Amino acid sequence: MKMSLRAAVLLGVVFASTQVAADTCRDDAVTLRGDWGQARFSVEVADDRRERAIGLMNRDHMPTSAGMLFVFDRTEPVSFWMENTLIPLDMLFIAENGEVVHIHSNAQPLDRTPIGSGQPVRYVLEINGGLAARMGITEGSALRHPSILQEGAVWPCDG
Repeated sequence: MKMSLRAAVLLGVVFASTQVAADTCRDDAVTLRGDWGQARFSVEVADDRRERAIGLMNRDHMPTSAGMLFVFDRTEPVSFWMENTLIPLDMLFIAENGEVVHIHSNAQPLDRTPIGSGQPVRYVLEINGGLAARMGITEGSALRHPSILQEGAVWPCDG
């Protein structure tokens, strides 16, 4: 029996999270859910100016179930570029309540063209390029992580 690429990717990402299905919020992981299902990614958190400036630069690979969560001090429009970034990335722009409000797919390595959030956001999750589409992740999905402002969160850590 052959498995589709989307099913294999989903299985790989979701399988990694089955032991934590009770799902406590952890600093080193984010969980996303939506009409498409649910997935958990191991993440590095970039929550200061220096970490955000370096991001995923100069890395030649990233595991499928990994990503980087950028946490900003204020909710405002943000812009990224791919200078010195060697792998294609999907950028999920996330409002302060944890809702994915914009997805930029397959940002091209080494491109200096600004990629904007399109609206004020507080967080950005970067995952491997094309993965959001393959998994079916859409705008309106909810992200859960301790850095999300819990009061008013669409998917708080305690629920």
